[in-house]
Amino acid sequence: MKNQKNSNGKDDVRTEEVNALKKQNRLVVFADKDINKEVAKKLANRLNAELKQNWSDIKKADLVLRLDADGIALVSDKMVLRGDFVQMLPRIKHCNLQKELLIRASKMKGTSSNLTAIDATAGLGEDALLLAAAGFSVRLYEYNTVIALLLQDALNRAAIVPELTDIVGRMKLFEENSIFSLQNLVAQPDLVLLDPMFPTRQKSALIKKKFQLLQQLECPCVDESALIQAVIAAKPRKVVIKRPLNASYLAGYKPDYSLKSKVIRFDCLVLPR
Repeated sequence: MKNQKNSNGKDDVRTEEVNALKKQNRLVVFADKDINKEVAKKLANRLNAELKQNWSDIKKADLVLRLDADGIALVSDKMVLRGDFVQMLPRIKHCNLQKELLIRASKMKGTSSNLTAIDATAGLGEDALLLAAAGFSVRLYEYNTVIALLLQDALNRAAIVPELTDIVGRMKLFEENSIFSLQNLVAQPDLVLLDPMFPTRQKSALIKKKFQLLQQLECPCVDESALIQAVIAAKPRKVVIKRPLNASYLAGYKPDYSLKSKVIRFDCLVLPR
């Protein structure tokens, strides 16, 4: 999640970023012939982007938001990014879910079964799905319009999959900047998850395709202090921060403990109430 500076102008900031993509010929909307033209037109207008219905017209575009029978996808060169919770079905089986490092990091002593969580940097929502599968009611915050569209599309498609219906029913997406939204919560969450976008690696071949595309839309978190301070001010019982294995602590906040895998770690802050 890239952080905005003006708490009173988040819509203006979002519009400016989408316009920047357009000016650089980076973003266009493409609709397959079977897609309702009015739906495609409204989406293009929302993004202030050109609507194309012929592949030959988008050769100069670096990024294409494609509407097709399978939903919404972001396309760049030979890379295709589409939110897909169905592919996570094996991970959310009970026997596998309890082995997930995030779920282990999210455990809290003496808690009820009605736990609430905030994914303050939602991205494509995969970590939020794990939390929802574990029983959390999750509020997802993603302020980038294009990524939020991909995420909402994934939620909509998952809602009609029997194995996922109840899980995504516990997930609610907000297209907002969490730094400002956390200041206006009506109730304290039990858990806040942070997954600021990892810094760009020197060797791009090491970056997964989906992150290559995401990093064309959003930059790594540039105001780590404001992000974590907003989270702490929201007074959750626990903060879980996803980091590269050897990365420094987010904004220098030393966790109470960390859980590690071969490539990532979860830094855990347990806060008093």
